[in-house]
Amino acid sequence: MKKAFYIVLFVVLGTVQSFAQTIKDFKLLQGEKEVEVVFTYDNLRIQKDNYTEEEYIERHRAELERKEKNSSAAWLKSWEQSKENGWVSKFLFTANKFSKYKVKFATRAPQSKYILLVDVIWIYPGWDAGLINQSAKVTTIVKLVSKENPTVVLAEHTFKEIPGNQFANFSNEIRIGEGFTKTGKNFGKKIAKSL
Repeated sequence: MKKAFYIVLFVVLGTVQSFAQTIKDFKLLQGEKEVEVVFTYDNLRIQKDNYTEEEYIERHRAELERKEKNSSAAWLKSWEQSKENGWVSKFLFTANKFSKYKVKFATRAPQSKYILLVDVIWIYPGWDAGLINQSAKVTTIVKLVSKENPTVVLAEHTFKEIPGNQFANFSNEIRIGEGFTKTGKNFGKKIAKSL
């Protein structure tokens, strides 16, 4: 019985220690004025079925077309714009705000020695049916790399299934965006504690 207790205790302490080390590694940003942020979707899977982005787009467009002819083109444009600008700006806004601007995170930071890679690995769009809904969820791996050697990860943290919701909003992209807002907030708070 004691042996089992010590094994569980060791596992728990090891987990806590590895979590603390992950955050501590971001101390490399101490004294930095700005950090360039790059979003990647190379490893993205969508919904509980883990569709690739291409599969998801094809299925969602077909579903929209069944409901209303010629409606999928507008959705696809919204999806692409959200990926390129909307979700990134939501993450940046809250990351900067909650890090208390100790470091400025931006898509263009020419003086930065580092790049913060936000690898979006899973999105669940959620749904809204008026009185009942299910939040979107976003999973990302945030990695700090040097601009000189971007293949070496200096610090890393996973934000798993961060919820995004906005009451009475039927847009998947806006719900997903709220997940990135909360991810930025969580990341910013961790940076504020680390620096």
